[in-house]
Amino acid sequence: MASSVASLSLSISTTQLKSNSFRKFINLTPLHLQRVISCSSREISVSLKSRYPVAVPVSCKQRRSFEFVTRCGISSNDLPAEKEKSFGEWVEFLGEAVSTAFPIWVSLGCLFGLMRPSAFNWVTPDLTIIGLTITMLGMGMTLTLDDLRGALKMPKELFAGFVLQYSVMPLSAFLVSKLLNLPSHYAAGLILVGCCPGGTASNIVTYIARGNVALSVLMTAASTLSAVIMTPLLTAKLAKQYVAVDALGLVKSTLQVVLLPVLAGAFLNQYFQRVVKFVTPLMAPIAVGTVAILCGTAIGQNASAILTSGKQVVLACALLHISGFLFGYLFSRLLGIDVASSRTVSIEVGMQNSVLGLVLAAEHFGNPLTAVPCAVSSVCHSIIGSVLAGVWRRSAPKQLED
Repeated sequence: MASSVASLSLSISTTQLKSNSFRKFINLTPLHLQRVISCSSREISVSLKSRYPVAVPVSCKQRRSFEFVTRCGISSNDLPAEKEKSFGEWVEFLGEAVSTAFPIWVSLGCLFGLMRPSAFNWVTPDLTIIGLTITMLGMGMTLTLDDLRGALKMPKELFAGFVLQYSVMPLSAFLVSKLLNLPSHYAAGLILVGCCPGGTASNIVTYIARGNVALSVLMTAASTLSAVIMTPLLTAKLAKQYVAVDALGLVKSTLQVVLLPVLAGAFLNQYFQRVVKFVTPLMAPIAVGTVAILCGTAIGQNASAILTSGKQVVLACALLHISGFLFGYLFSRLLGIDVASSRTVSIEVGMQNSVLGLVLAAEHFGNPLTAVPCAVSSVCHSIIGSVLAGVWRRSAPKQLED
């Protein structure tokens, strides 16, 4: 008789529990949990009866009700289906994967150019300009006109980048050539490339490294235009050789490859955002591919000279660019510049316009081996810069995360 009374009290209490406590809980739970909770009152009564032979207090019943939810089985059909990625999301995912592997693609391009130089014979100067222009247009699409105006309002960063560009690199080239006791023709080539302005590839690396792209573009333009004076002056002082720089050619290339495409991309981003949103996921892979092809081309055109120059020139160029990346970042941080802008300054200082160095070496130095450090330099700064970009891309600066 006592067990019947206990069973009856449990059945009544659990029925009330289901009608009161569970009703509020069901209203707040997802559909698959509501199905689980919709077990019969008889099953609840049996479960409770097996553990509690006497009446259960209200607090225990409430606690037991939530335990019951976790014990009821949830079939795979009750779980919400995972949302499938759209085509645009897949493109963005693949683009991010390609960009993260930036150092691998650059290294493969360099290795392929060294082993099979003829594989890059199809890359003409016109195609190079087109590739760089499209890449810079894509980078401009990540900016707005307000971003460019904001970069113009960063005089400390611009001035720091300019000073470090024309102090750290020339002095590092001079000291490294003395430290390694380089032959005169190699020393002159290393100093020449150290006195060159920042290259267009630095803008691409900054973009992939999540740096300040607007600042990078303005720094490249400033160092390139000032190279008309700074490169001949510094080369004459440090290498004892005066080189004439084509001022009109530098201005034309800077406008054609750097400033105008970036301005056009920022204009599109400002007023044609739907088009930009569709195209933007493709721009990072295009930038990576452009740099890898250009590195392979530079290696292919100078493969024999690179192979015969020995490890000494490679070591000299590697030390030159490592010092540029390192001191560019350290001095920027010491000046109180934010992380994203410090990364930008580091990349701008560490990456030189090696193509300009090749042209100047061929025109103004009698020994053809003077151009070898310029060719090796293009490989070193691309590999080191791509490794930095891959590392920094995984750790966005706080101001970008916010």
